Amino acid sequence: MHQSKSSKATNDHIIMKKQRALILLLFGLCMVSCSDNGLTLAKSGKSNYQIVVPTDASVQDNKSAQILQEYLKKVSGTELAIVTKDNQNIKKGKIYIGNTEEEKLHPEEVRIKTVNNDLFIFGGSDLATQNAVYEFLESHLGCKWYSPKVESIPILETVAIDDINYSYIPEINTRTVHSRLFYENHEFADQLKVTYEAFPYYAPTARVHTFHRFMPEEIFYRTNPEYYALRDGKRLPTQLCLTNDKVLEIVKDSVAAHFDRHPNATVISVSQDDNQQHCQCDNCSKIDTKEGSPAGTMIHFVNDVAKAFPDKTISTLAYQYTRKPPKVRPVDNVLITLCSIECDRSAPIAEKCTDFADDLTGWGKLTDNIRIWDYTTQFTNFLSPFPNIKTLQPNIHLFRNNNAKWVFEQHSNNPSELFELRSYMTAKLLWNPSLDFDSLLTEFTNGYYHEAGPFVKQYVDLIHSKIKEDPEFFLFLYGDPSEAFSSYLSPSLLEEYSALFDQAEKAVTDKPEVVQRVKMARMGVDYAVLEACRKNLTDNYSLMITSEDYKQTINPMVASLLDNFINTARKNNITLMNEMGFTINEYASNYMSALKIAQKPNKAKGKKVASLTKPKKYADEDPMVLTDSALGGSSFYANWLGYEGNNMEVVVDLGEKQHISSISMAFLQVTNHVVFFPSSVTYYGSSDNVNFTMLGNLKNPAPLTKKSKVNDIHYFDLKFEPTEVNYIKVVAQNTETPYWHHAAGLPSWVFADEIIID
Repeated sequence: MHQSKSSKATNDHIIMKKQRALILLLFGLCMVSCSDNGLTLAKSGKSNYQIVVPTDASVQDNKSAQILQEYLKKVSGTELAIVTKDNQNIKKGKIYIGNTEEEKLHPEEVRIKTVNNDLFIFGGSDLATQNAVYEFLESHLGCKWYSPKVESIPILETVAIDDINYSYIPEINTRTVHSRLFYENHEFADQLKVTYEAFPYYAPTARVHTFHRFMPEEIFYRTNPEYYALRDGKRLPTQLCLTNDKVLEIVKDSVAAHFDRHPNATVISVSQDDNQQHCQCDNCSKIDTKEGSPAGTMIHFVNDVAKAFPDKTISTLAYQYTRKPPKVRPVDNVLITLCSIECDRSAPIAEKCTDFADDLTGWGKLTDNIRIWDYTTQFTNFLSPFPNIKTLQPNIHLFRNNNAKWVFEQHSNNPSELFELRSYMTAKLLWNPSLDFDSLLTEFTNGYYHEAGPFVKQYVDLIHSKIKEDPEFFLFLYGDPSEAFSSYLSPSLLEEYSALFDQAEKAVTDKPEVVQRVKMARMGVDYAVLEACRKNLTDNYSLMITSEDYKQTINPMVASLLDNFINTARKNNITLMNEMGFTINEYASNYMSALKIAQKPNKAKGKKVASLTKPKKYADEDPMVLTDSALGGSSFYANWLGYEGNNMEVVVDLGEKQHISSISMAFLQVTNHVVFFPSSVTYYGSSDNVNFTMLGNLKNPAPLTKKSKVNDIHYFDLKFEPTEVNYIKVVAQNTETPYWHHAAGLPSWVFADEIIID
């Protein structure tokens, strides 16, 4: 039959439409499944997928869907629609968010699976679903989050994944890294799967060290001293008497009041104050002896409190004197928070702190309800090099292996040495303790520091290898860089570390933002060098240098380093040097004072010093540190001569009679470590070292109170009419530990450094 032109055109049009439909169908199938072994979620900026949430999706599930939508758009350039299960497009591929199939899962479990052409991302709870979304984005799309402001998101022409059947239950359920990077940036905390705060679920007014909160000494001590600890025959408000029935009644009432004020809180801490001055009355001592530990009275007491609140959790500390487990079992709703504060951080706890490991095992036999309070920074020197990073993983393994489901890693909260690196590594290891450590470290250093990353990693590897070569070194949470100047911070090593950071900065000179990250990373080394110079460690590492014409001038390296250190801190909102509140500005001011003092003429420099009273422990108990031109810093480890429970009395022999008209001496205060300024300082002069005449007496201008500055340095300066003397005596009157201080009943310390005489 003859076909007309119009009929042929119509048939051709129909054929072309069918061909186009077939092509679109094939393209759609390709978009849904790129191969027999995976899915293609997007290609060339297009996708044939939609994100499907349950019909009655929670706010959290919707948020998880939006997170996936946002990052898929960043990766692929296309925005997938979010629809409910009852409104899905049958023809499109599905990415299901949330437990749409209502599978029975562990509350913490994350599931990612492909079924036919669909992808399922969900968990045993809303939070677990969110964790599953971030796990998918990281593990299968390559998204990385290094800090709140630094992420690495791949841009892909084709977003394809292999078939997946993944299930993971984190071994540590509650993961906390004490870092403001997470507390102030909740999205970053979600990405790294850690909590937003240090004490989730706790009543905010009763988190730790609560005895003084429940029973303030200002209210109860004077009228009822029997409520408090008996120490050497005297009642002191250091701790509570835990066998006093009235104390139990008052604490129960206080706990009830805190829960009433915070009805959403499920945990309250009923725990000792931060000292070791527990009650030794007959009743308390009898129980502690029977239980084999002062934790005996604590657990009996806390059990009684917990029984009054069966629907809540009562947390208490296994800390310092209560760390050793007793025989009595905690009741089911008592949470034991086991603290590792005493441990040497130079190696894993299982190697160098076996007592803690044994105590952990012991508590594990008494209860499954254990929270670990671990420590990961040097609290006296946030910015000091602290080579414990490679102990993080084995320590977390120790906690996990002993069934600790809740781990609080107390970092500095405020910026400290390698702050972003530490925060990232700790969070990642808490989520998955089995990650390959070296790969994780490389991933971060390359991702965060870019081309400078290999040099930063070399520094981390080198400093950790050097402390490992010194097995006798005790890396203390409350130490000082000066302790390590003959070890991993020796002058030659400081030069190596500085050279690595010089190379790191050079590698990213065309990236100003990355240069700033490197400058922050090197602050630890720069701080150690500054402290080495303060101590006049070598000719190069000194405050002053001798010019060619034999004049003493400020070391230009010190001036440059100090300027860079302070500027880097200010640019990056780094304000604190330590947990005692010693600020960057105070450090700068103190260091400038040290430079001024170093330039002063000093007739006492290098002169012989005799101590008439006995110093203890620090500065090798050598009174010559008072005239060695090495100046003490904010920590009592740094060149300070200490006297415990006695006055400081020293005599400086000037070698010959000299005319003098001023004397100055520095004293240190660290109130939480029972280091107080002397109540007075008296200077005397003599020509024969027998008969002394008082040159002047200086009272402490800021006597000790509860509000005294925790960490401070004060110069007791005296000027007088010119006097001819051969000997100078200094008497610093020890300030007695007041009854209200946490160390009441214990001797206090006086710490002194360089005496300047002119």
